[in-house]
Amino acid sequence: MPGLTQQSAEAVRCAAVMTHGKRDAIGPALAQLERVAKRAGVELVLSDQEVQKHGLAGGSPQVADADLAVVLGGDGTMLRALNRFLGTPVPVLGVNFGRVGFLASIQPAELESGLTRAFAGEYRVFELPTVEAIVGSRRATAVNDVVILSSTLGRMVQLGWAIDDEDLGVQHCDGVICSTPSGSTAYNLSNGGPVLVWGLEAMAITFAAPHSLDARPLVVSRGSEVAVRNHTADVSVTVLLDGHAFAEIAPGDGVRVRLDERRSLLATMPEITFFRRYRDTFAA
Repeated sequence: MPGLTQQSAEAVRCAAVMTHGKRDAIGPALAQLERVAKRAGVELVLSDQEVQKHGLAGGSPQVADADLAVVLGGDGTMLRALNRFLGTPVPVLGVNFGRVGFLASIQPAELESGLTRAFAGEYRVFELPTVEAIVGSRRATAVNDVVILSSTLGRMVQLGWAIDDEDLGVQHCDGVICSTPSGSTAYNLSNGGPVLVWGLEAMAITFAAPHSLDARPLVVSRGSEVAVRNHTADVSVTVLLDGHAFAEIAPGDGVRVRLDERRSLLATMPEITFFRRYRDTFAA
């Protein structure tokens, strides 16, 4: 069922690899990964971009044929990988080389032991909702969040919003965040939004720096659509998907946001639960 965890029953025979943007920071870890894979009889496949980054010989562009994707990096690299394999049966497993690493379940010191277990099939998969933004005829999908922010630094905007065509008024704010459960512990959380436990089919709507006492976060279920319209007379707003610019919204125009039908597949070690991550990351 969507949102639940599934235990992998088969050993990995082919693993795709995605790494942090800085080659020097990740080179030794990549060498470790290659040793583990060789011992386990796992073929590693890297995109042409990864091959070029690390100065390797040859390439294997068929990364979508892998049984598992292994990420050596932080949450940014994890988001890139989850989006890259969206719509495929390839789950993504992270070794944390970032600052927070909430989406990764293996720490650098446990790289060899953790990946040895994962290659033997000892991991489980979370099916997590993604979120879609629609601007005119354009649409795109994010793993974590769709954020609508003022395009001018320091300028407040007026955003009208509605859910399922029910008008909810206009908020004066810096922007609004529409986040999935996986994104609820990111920008949404830092703006006082609710944490959505993995397994929920829901989206959190949280205003950024609202100039109001009644701007409260809201959680909506799958099937609901949020419409945000720019009511600011002289300032456009930018639509960001997982931190990357997607569209500019002129005064009078809008964007629609809803949960996508596709789900990202996040692989974790069996003992690393959502609540353990939450405690270790935010309560420590």
